[in-house]
Amino acid sequence: MSRDEHLISYKYLNQEPFRPFVSQTEYIIINWDSLARDIREIHKRNASILGFEGLYRDAFNMVHHKNGDKLYNSVREIINSQTNPNGADGANFLKVLKPVWEDHTTCMLMIRDILVYMDRVYTRNANVPRVYDLGLDLFRDIIVRSPNYPIQTHLLEALLQQIKLERENEIIDRTNVKAVIDMLLELTDASTKDTIYAIDFENKFLESSSEYYRVEGVGEYDTSEYMKEVDKRLNKEEQQPKIRNIVEKELISKHFKTKSLIPMLRNEKMDDLGRMYKLFGRVVKGHDEMKSAISDYIRELGKAINETVTSNTTAEGGNAASGDKQTGATVAVRWVQEVLDLKDKFDKVQNLALSNDKAFQTSFNEAFEYFINKNSKSPEFISLFIDDNLKKGLKGKTEEEVDSVLDKTITLFRFIGEKDVFERYYKQHLAKRLLLGRSVSDDAERGMIGKLKVECGYQFTTKLEGMFNDMRISSDTMTDFKEYLDKSVLEKPKLDLSVTVLTSTFWPMNLSASPRCNLPPELTKACGTFQNFYLGRHSGRRLTWQSNMGTADIRGSFKARKHELNVSTYQMVILLMFNDKQDGESLSYEQIKGESDIPEADLKRNLQSLACAKYKILVKEPKGKEINPGDQFNFNNDFTAPLQRIKIQTVASKVESEGERKETREKVEEARKHQTEAAIVRIMKDRKTMEHNLLIAEVVKQLQSRFMPNPALIKKRIEALIEREYLERATGDRRVYNYLA
Repeated sequence: MSRDEHLISYKYLNQEPFRPFVSQTEYIIINWDSLARDIREIHKRNASILGFEGLYRDAFNMVHHKNGDKLYNSVREIINSQTNPNGADGANFLKVLKPVWEDHTTCMLMIRDILVYMDRVYTRNANVPRVYDLGLDLFRDIIVRSPNYPIQTHLLEALLQQIKLERENEIIDRTNVKAVIDMLLELTDASTKDTIYAIDFENKFLESSSEYYRVEGVGEYDTSEYMKEVDKRLNKEEQQPKIRNIVEKELISKHFKTKSLIPMLRNEKMDDLGRMYKLFGRVVKGHDEMKSAISDYIRELGKAINETVTSNTTAEGGNAASGDKQTGATVAVRWVQEVLDLKDKFDKVQNLALSNDKAFQTSFNEAFEYFINKNSKSPEFISLFIDDNLKKGLKGKTEEEVDSVLDKTITLFRFIGEKDVFERYYKQHLAKRLLLGRSVSDDAERGMIGKLKVECGYQFTTKLEGMFNDMRISSDTMTDFKEYLDKSVLEKPKLDLSVTVLTSTFWPMNLSASPRCNLPPELTKACGTFQNFYLGRHSGRRLTWQSNMGTADIRGSFKARKHELNVSTYQMVILLMFNDKQDGESLSYEQIKGESDIPEADLKRNLQSLACAKYKILVKEPKGKEINPGDQFNFNNDFTAPLQRIKIQTVASKVESEGERKETREKVEEARKHQTEAAIVRIMKDRKTMEHNLLIAEVVKQLQSRFMPNPALIKKRIEALIEREYLERATGDRRVYNYLA
């Protein structure tokens, strides 16, 4: 029968019901012959001339008449015969194999459509592969795993060679490579059901890749170029997790060390640092190693800052008494500024290179906290830095710039372990700024107190706010005092008196006793007038005059011109002693001490300010920078200065001396005893009964925002409270305490 006749018969079948005129066996043979011929035509790419509806019906009838096994096996034989490996060889192996595979799968899709009824009925019941899967299995066994041709070997070698060429930046036909790999992923093993890719190719691919990248890893690159190359390799292999793991192992884990990290940090190579951060994140504990290296580097830099400051403090300490501008305060400001610069540097690293990784930020903070607290003077230095800025450093800056400086300082404040020590110094420095009128901005001062309140709570700043309140009330009091004098019949003082009344519990100075000093009669009388006025309004209060904290404006007449001198109260007392002396007439150290009754330490400091510092209002014999018994002092009538108004600073190292620091430490320790006892009582009052270790842990928790209490200190304070009958030990268990109401 010709092809045209065959197609006509299909058309006839479409028009008339099927009525067989031959035996069933003959009918099946006729159907199969037709199917077999057309399946071969499909493999010859002549599918366009076929009538698929008739083919489908022929296959349907064979399965319907219980001949599915014959149809299945016959189809298998035809596909087997049509699957020929002879065309898949030569140098362009992948290029040849790709169309062979595509033709085969296209044919199998068409055959599957013809035999869909067989797949639905026969293959399911017979538990055999569906037609399309059968075609894939035959392609696997006859082509890919051909027993007669080394196709499998050629296939794997060709794939590996093409992949290697691409890694070496050669141009390859990725379409062919992808098509063949997709083929291996679609074909499965008959027994394991794993893909041929996984069984035949993947292990060899991984071994080849491992060897390639192992060799690649020992190439000659500097660190920056090496990381760029690794990054490029990872991007290429991003879609292959197992190959990506090999790249990470061979190019990162085995070769990356943190020794190159320090030069990057030193030279602020942000791109390289960012690349290293991403690459280290791909290996186990890579970020931990990087964090540790950076943390150690921060500690090393911090140690260098501390050592520099220590040596400078020692060197400059000897010059403090001479009025040299390079005082301890300068060292303190420089230390804080260097720490802030270091913090800014690593904040920049964190933002630009480390993706603001919180784990790195925590590690950096711990490193800063470590070296900052290694400097025992850090609370004082930070307070002095704030003092310096609030006195003069903020002039000419905008409100935003002021806020930025204070915010950065607060960042360092957070790292301080002994915040109670900082509080003591801050009160001292704030008191001097307020009393001497040296603060450039009340808003900045209050802004700083507000930031401290946010950090430590209202209890931390209650006394600071009380100091501001005293200044405001004192200003109002002086307005009332002047009105009182205007209305009074009493003789008005011959001098302009301004008094600041301080609440002793707010201010850090020791206000319990009045410092010795023989004030001039006019000043003594004026002070008495104010005292009568004040106590008349506030019965029950007591005023203690603190002459060591006052200032005075006096006029000095010299040969060249007159000058207005702003001096301390003690300096005023000393200078007024020369009013009734003739030119060239001197006063000895002993005479000044006896007549003024100024405490010896204060007397020496104030004489140094007048005779040994920048403005020499007095002349000392013998010359020298130290004040000693037997020294003689003359009024310097030849003194000249370009400014009419001159401020005489009291010479003193702004950083405490060792003796002063020891005294401060003793006061801090005493205050800590009271704070610890107060915390114990608060806790026990709430809990009533508590075990020893739990009590210590709770006390530490409550106090650690101010200082880290030593367990031995807590234990001693518990014993003291037991002695004073605030607590008692529980009967039968001496490690349990009861609160006594």
